[in-house]
Amino acid sequence: MISASVSETIQFYHLDPMNVVWHGNYVQFFENARCALLDQIDYNYPQMDASGYVWPVVDMRVKYVRPCTFGQNITITATLREYENRLKIDYLISDTKTGEKLTKGFTIQVAVEKSSGEMLYRSPDFFIAKMEAIV
Repeated sequence: MISASVSETIQFYHLDPMNVVWHGNYVQFFENARCALLDQIDYNYPQMDASGYVWPVVDMRVKYVRPCTFGQNITITATLREYENRLKIDYLISDTKTGEKLTKGFTIQVAVEKSSGEMLYRSPDFFIAKMEAIV
């Protein structure tokens, strides 16, 4: 499957009172990697909008393995696992220097037709054809 990675250096504003990254910031890290992945397949949010579909996140899981700390350089990798009926993207956050696994998770997005607001139970045909040409 297709993957994309981005890097981040943990800043003071990422931290909670316990001096580790606040749990909600991991969602933003996932989003940054997801956008890099969607750019690779030329179907990021502007292209989604232009195609007549929105793809809201309907499910998400985050598994915190080890905390991220101030000054740490991390790599966030997003990997597209499913696209036929939904977009399932797996994430791995690791320490850039050591490769140690810090956090993992996934998101699930479904296609919703903008004009009707109707959720599709299968990804649109044009998107499946686009993905089959890539993978």
